[in-house]
Amino acid sequence: MNARLTRLRRPLAALFAAAAAGLALMALRPAPPPSVRVLAAARDLPAGTSLSPSDLRGVNLPPASVPAGTLRSRAAGRVLAGPVRRGEPLTDARVVGPALLRGYGPGTVAVPVRMADADAVRLLHPGDHIDVLTTPAPPSSAPLETTPQQQGSARLVVPAVPVVAMPSPDEDGAQEGALVVLATDRAQAAALAGAGAPLTLTITGH
Repeated sequence: MNARLTRLRRPLAALFAAAAAGLALMALRPAPPPSVRVLAAARDLPAGTSLSPSDLRGVNLPPASVPAGTLRSRAAGRVLAGPVRRGEPLTDARVVGPALLRGYGPGTVAVPVRMADADAVRLLHPGDHIDVLTTPAPPSSAPLETTPQQQGSARLVVPAVPVVAMPSPDEDGAQEGALVVLATDRAQAAALAGAGAPLTLTITGH
């Protein structure tokens, strides 16, 4: 029995020495650098996307590289105010909400407005400036051949207001025209609310 233990002593000693060396190396290995897990786009996403879990993925960023307002949770169901690229971290300024108006000054409000021409709305991007106009509808007794000139000229409701978001057609429902979210002051918001339909737009160079 003693002879057997003597034969095993050297292999066991070598095993214990290797284990000790491994533990020492692990103790000397530097800790992984600190990181922050944030939400990023899983693929290219257009403006107006209502975010689903499949649109999002978690990424680890160095703390110094994390943008202000980065979303870390509860992003599903929120609507993108502008397009994002695959892998881009999502921030509160990228989704429809209070941060969407950051930089527009105090007293600015986000106003959803339905435009009559959905094709014209599809030409817009967040950041574009538009004039909003309304054209008086013809009287119910007007003949079918009434021309636009006979209906009355277009009236400017608000000039050069910025577009901040455009809900996707799926989110907008089956109504006519298309929705645009504009950044206005309260007086302009009241003017838009009282303008009636139909509303049209022209893109300005502001």
